[in-house]
Amino acid sequence: MPEIRDARTTDARKLRVVGVSGSLKAPSRTIALVDAIIDSLGQHLDIEPVHIRINEIGPSFAGTLKRSELSEEVENALLAIESADVLVVASPVYRASFTGLFKHLFDFVDQYALVDTPILLAATGGSERHALIIEHQFRPLFGFFQALTLPVGVYAHDSDFTDYQISSLRLQERLEKAVVKAIPLIRSNVAEKEEIARTLAGEGTPVAEPVDPRKPVRLLT
Repeated sequence: MPEIRDARTTDARKLRVVGVSGSLKAPSRTIALVDAIIDSLGQHLDIEPVHIRINEIGPSFAGTLKRSELSEEVENALLAIESADVLVVASPVYRASFTGLFKHLFDFVDQYALVDTPILLAATGGSERHALIIEHQFRPLFGFFQALTLPVGVYAHDSDFTDYQISSLRLQERLEKAVVKAIPLIRSNVAEKEEIARTLAGEGTPVAEPVDPRKPVRLLT
């Protein structure tokens, strides 16, 4: 797992793409899927990738009830999630939902930290019948955070992998389609946030105040 640095020290010239895989074991198809999505994003954008793996940090917070009691490693993972320019989240299907530790990690995330953050959703399962987990479980969760869930998710089943590596051409095509559809939205989102930051810093062009519809208007004669 790449070292998770305090997110506040990340190089601002690169987009912070943070992957979170909810698998409880390694090697894992879910981990491989997140890595592949991040790699694909890196073909289109200048990124600094971080991959947070629940199988590695899960034992550090499984029984923790308060964020103030978390280890430094888990706190840095949360800071990385909360400051990400883009999130890639995935979990294996477990009893018709994501894994409990995946949800428990996001229970610690600040309620407003992910507002408008682009999130690419992904999941793995034993068969195609679980594909709706993305719509029925992931979108409601990140809708609560008011995040920007990207339009095309990526679902993969066991037959798409060989030795925990993607071997299906159809899955690779679905993955590339999801990324291509996501890129314009990500770029637009980042540009808008940068413009807002410049305006707040006094560097942008101030937006004119909207006209009050109740105010009388003099017509030219």
